[in-house]
Amino acid sequence: MNANQKRQAFRALLAGKECVFPASVYDPLSARAAQEIGYECVFMAGSVASLVILGAPDLVVITLSELAEQARRIARATSLPFFLDADHGFGNALSVMRTVEELEAAGLSGLTIEDTALPEIFDQKQSGPHSLSESIGKMKAALAARTDPDFVIIGRSGAITATGLDDVLIRVGAYQDAGVDAIFLSGLKTREEVEACARACRVPLLLGAVPGALRDSAWLASLGVRAVITGHRPHSAGVRATYETLRDTRAGTLKPQPDDETPMMDRLSRKKEYKNLRQAYLSSQGVKS
Repeated sequence: MNANQKRQAFRALLAGKECVFPASVYDPLSARAAQEIGYECVFMAGSVASLVILGAPDLVVITLSELAEQARRIARATSLPFFLDADHGFGNALSVMRTVEELEAAGLSGLTIEDTALPEIFDQKQSGPHSLSESIGKMKAALAARTDPDFVIIGRSGAITATGLDDVLIRVGAYQDAGVDAIFLSGLKTREEVEACARACRVPLLLGAVPGALRDSAWLASLGVRAVITGHRPHSAGVRATYETLRDTRAGTLKPQPDDETPMMDRLSRKKEYKNLRQAYLSSQGVKS
């Protein structure tokens, strides 16, 4: 599918009646694995992007161009809808516009813009939200910047941990009035918080990692929750496996390669497809005058 078709598929998911659990991905192969397994869409977190691109913690020290390039690699490798965490949009409202332009051009299906005051400033005691006025300006700027109306702009807030539920409900209403396509909330811990936020939503609701006891897909779907992020274990598991393999190789204790490892890598890397392309365009049998 091309980028527009994937955006339409993402909008169909958000407009549906089910709650899905997007796969947390970080590179082309992880995205293809998610597609093969049968996920409906894929997502990359800002924290994962920082680890993959820089090997750094989630302190918003990566640049927009670095994020966009990694996103482009993932988007071109899968036919699944792909959205990501664009943090605070890498600056003010004008920077948000640039963020939307770059990530739309990279082939994504959508992104979240959050209202947290980032990056950390001098003597900052706690990471809280931007003022409501500035946050509304960012949401409006994001919407104005897109060129494909199917590209999904998601207003994100984690303000509940800093300013409480009442402030979050005000922000949910304001971001919807600004015109966002969906709302993404992180930090909700109880059924009552989820239900209160769902009642305030007139657009699809997405949630960051919620406690396992709240991951009742039927209950969430009935509230209008259309996606829940369930953490980012794939990347950490991959790093651990790499570390252990390097350690065991160094020690001479590496176990034999599993029988299914090579076929899996051949599938995910599209080895058969590239073999056919080589036959068609790099051999005298395929290319005829």
